[in-house]
Amino acid sequence: MPHFIIDCSDDILKEHSETEINQQVHQVANQTELFEEADIKVRVNPYQTYLVGGNSSGSFIHVFAHIMQGRTTEQKAALSKAVVGKLAEMFPTLSNIAMNVSDFEKATYCNRKTL
Repeated sequence: MPHFIIDCSDDILKEHSETEINQQVHQVANQTELFEEADIKVRVNPYQTYLVGGNSSGSFIHVFAHIMQGRTTEQKAALSKAVVGKLAEMFPTLSNIAMNVSDFEKATYCNRKTL
């Protein structure tokens, strides 16, 4: 926790590798000081088949952040802006870059450590 799941068109990996994208998003998330670094999880899901605006050739990146409840709307907005800003810096010609943040409910979250 938190999880940063990066859905993207596979063609963007010609500019930057999955490893580099993971590292950069991890670094930005860590710099917000909203999370313990050891808890940050980042992964990339590249897609070969997709539609963007009804077009199968539009490149995209969308980050889905799933974090534990308790952060303010302002903190979550700043997190989104920081991650999208870093990705825009990495992919200056890509117009479809977005992110949303969803909260995990602490009362219903379970992992192996909490069993």
